[in-house]
Amino acid sequence: VFKDLLKRVWFEDRRLKMILDNLDTGVMTVDRGGHITFFNRTAETITGYGREHILGKSFTDLLHADMKEDAALLHETIHDGSPRSKNESWILTRDGGPLPAKVTYVALKNKEGRVVGGLVTLGDLSLKHQFDTAMMDRYTFFDMVGRSPAMQRIFDIVPVVAESDATVLIEGPTGTGKDLLAKVIHQASRRAEKPLVKVNCAALPDNLLESEMFGYAKGAFTGADRDKPGRFQDADGGTIFLDEIGDMPFGLQAKLLRVLEDGEFYPLGGRKPTRVDIRVISATNQELEKLVREKKFRQDLFYRLNVMRIDMPPLKERAGDLPLLIGYVLKRLTATRNRPLPDISEDAMEVLLNHDYPGNIRELENILEHAMIVCREDTITRGHLPTSLQDHPRPPLEIPRSPTAFSGDIMTGEKNVIFEALKKHRWHRGATATALNIDRSTLWRKMRRYGLFPE
Repeated sequence: VFKDLLKRVWFEDRRLKMILDNLDTGVMTVDRGGHITFFNRTAETITGYGREHILGKSFTDLLHADMKEDAALLHETIHDGSPRSKNESWILTRDGGPLPAKVTYVALKNKEGRVVGGLVTLGDLSLKHQFDTAMMDRYTFFDMVGRSPAMQRIFDIVPVVAESDATVLIEGPTGTGKDLLAKVIHQASRRAEKPLVKVNCAALPDNLLESEMFGYAKGAFTGADRDKPGRFQDADGGTIFLDEIGDMPFGLQAKLLRVLEDGEFYPLGGRKPTRVDIRVISATNQELEKLVREKKFRQDLFYRLNVMRIDMPPLKERAGDLPLLIGYVLKRLTATRNRPLPDISEDAMEVLLNHDYPGNIRELENILEHAMIVCREDTITRGHLPTSLQDHPRPPLEIPRSPTAFSGDIMTGEKNVIFEALKKHRWHRGATATALNIDRSTLWRKMRRYGLFPE
């Protein structure tokens, strides 16, 4: 019955379109050229696009750059009339974020049986992708969220880095996602099917770190009644991630240097070297070059680790990503609690967009989790945020109006000024807000009001 309804929607049956509008599956129709002619409410919810923004556009505009071949499935369906489906594809939402979806393609026929277009259904797989136990330890580039220039540079270089076996050094403040980036690199590498083993160099006492990393031989110390492999043996064939490498004891750094140079080491108390085939990714929230100058880190080891270096920017330097990150984190939190996705009041969003986030993404996650626990309604308000944020003074909210810039129709003039500033600063919200002498939250609110988003 559902398929019959889909085939009949082409004939402008308002009753059928009303039914399709109330389905919990995203539905759109296209003409033979692939241009969207119908877009139901669920499709609007999934993608973030209103019908006024999407009707008449090509279906391929909704596909992620890596999924353009999916358009061929739709064209083949229209050509031969046979339905097709893809269990997991990636579409672009209006805020620029990629979203996993199950997509099916059905040919639409007229009364004479001639194919006159196609129908596409979208099933939101974002929750399944994030929380399916089979996917919990698998990471892709899509798990990293951001469209700021700093993040785009990282997205551009990560595939190149992942293809090689070179050592990688990730530097950045605490909470910026260094662990996640290491997992993304490993998962995109040829070693993806082998282990990714993490060692936190700051979490263990110096006297235990060596045996934890390199293992020990029987009789190496009292109680060592058998040989025990270390993390390097566990990572053989795969990747070892040395987190907080700047805290590694100076004496142990020489042993790590030998592993990088020769691919072998001696377990604690051992007399025979152990060979391993591993890739080393290290991370630190300290500046290793500064530690080298202070004689706290070996210069030769630094050069070995610093073959490929990636700097993770603090959240305050990628403020334009905040709306995207807030939506992403909320969706993840609601999934774990089996709750509907809440709205955020403008008052609360104003606070969230103007906070400095010294704890970076981790702090943002904690703030939103706090709000989710406190909030029992459908909308997160300022009162649901931590008290420390509620007490933050409100910034001024108005754009200073220049008589020249806003002559004539004030609303149209304001829209034009904002649009030109966004173009000038390449749609970077932080830079645009600074140039206009307004807050990011005000800019974001006015962009939504006027429908100002990059193509």
